[in-house]
Amino acid sequence: MTQPNGGLNGTGALLSAGSITGDEVCNMQDEKLGKIQEIMLDMAEGKIRYVVLSAGGFLGIGDRLFAVPWKALTLDRENQRFMLDVDVERLKNAPGFDKDQWPDMADASWNSSVESYYAR
Repeated sequence: MTQPNGGLNGTGALLSAGSITGDEVCNMQDEKLGKIQEIMLDMAEGKIRYVVLSAGGFLGIGDRLFAVPWKALTLDRENQRFMLDVDVERLKNAPGFDKDQWPDMADASWNSSVESYYAR
């Protein structure tokens, strides 16, 4: 990972969106859950709302996508990755979507169901 202005290895509190795209996401049992594929911005509130986690599949084929609320992730600076407190089975049952059929992430009921699924 190469990050401008500090990045995961520096002392900066800001990261570029491009620097975390592709970063690994693991759970608390140190199992790899997937990689960050996209970052979804809430333009009305001026903040990151979700990351799109790509999981499963092989070499990008058959991947399932999951919208994970930004606040559900924890930065693991030491290992240059993000942590998500869900086990593999719970992620498999999470509300996901296909790369060719994205949900309407602005829909309030969809948003509520995703937020509650990952609530701590």
